[in-house]
Amino acid sequence: MTAPDVVDETPRFRSGFACFVGRPNAGKSTLTNALVGEKIAITSSKPQTTRHAIRGLVHTEGAQLILVDTPGLHRPRNTLGERLNDLVRATWTDVDTVAMCFPSDQKVGPGDKYLVKELAGLRKKPVLAVATKTDLVSPDRLAQHLMSIQAAGEEVGLRWQDIVPVSAKDGSQVELLRDLLIATLPDGSPLYPDGQLTDEPAETLVAEIVREAALEGVRDELPHSLAVVVDEIVPREDRPEGKPLTDVRVNVYVERDSQKGIIIGKQGTRLKEIGATSRRQIEKIIGTPVYLDLHVKIAKDWQRDPKQLRKLGF
Repeated sequence: MTAPDVVDETPRFRSGFACFVGRPNAGKSTLTNALVGEKIAITSSKPQTTRHAIRGLVHTEGAQLILVDTPGLHRPRNTLGERLNDLVRATWTDVDTVAMCFPSDQKVGPGDKYLVKELAGLRKKPVLAVATKTDLVSPDRLAQHLMSIQAAGEEVGLRWQDIVPVSAKDGSQVELLRDLLIATLPDGSPLYPDGQLTDEPAETLVAEIVREAALEGVRDELPHSLAVVVDEIVPREDRPEGKPLTDVRVNVYVERDSQKGIIIGKQGTRLKEIGATSRRQIEKIIGTPVYLDLHVKIAKDWQRDPKQLRKLGF
């Protein structure tokens, strides 16, 4: 007489990586923040705001989802653009799952279809389609948008794992998207401590916060010409017990003298606004009061200069 099979009732735990891809300004960073539950990626109405593959961590009782927010894939105009596109392609090769964002307030255009065609080459990897910004359109417009997304996949032989309409702004179907992404992950142990929201170093987060503040209110080519580098983050010595202070020294780089004047503003007012806005968020990350020392410097045509790109972290 054979013994009955023993059923393993241990709950399965899933862990793995998923990345959001899409054209610039498709809502990837806003959606990443909504899923994580805290702001870990900067957002702006300016295209090509994201320049790094920022990781956000989503924890549930049975899973750990590591989200990678990537820059928007675009037609590059310079060396920086080429490197950002390379970063996107390298990221989707390494993750377990890819989710492409299609903003609902825009038609599925040639740029989207080009990206869909590239994703069709990712054999045996789940690819989801996410219709973002659904709060901006009517139900009829959304229905047309979803049909267009379906058709874009069919044209190149890409079978979507799921097509999910979401709104990061009002939270509509964000949890559903989370669960669908988790369902595609392999079984595995947690990769990060419970409660951790990102693995980005403080220097990266601080630089992004300052860049986001500097982007507000600027126009034309200036958003693309901005780069931010943290020089140092050090505790102030000889502080009274219980009253710590952290010195944060940051350099903001632009490409021309005229741009430097815009960032500094009349009698330094613009730079003071950037500092005040940034400091409040930086203090949450550092956990102490902060003295923020901002300097604006010129790195002529840095977006086209490989040597300066390396210096600025690209």
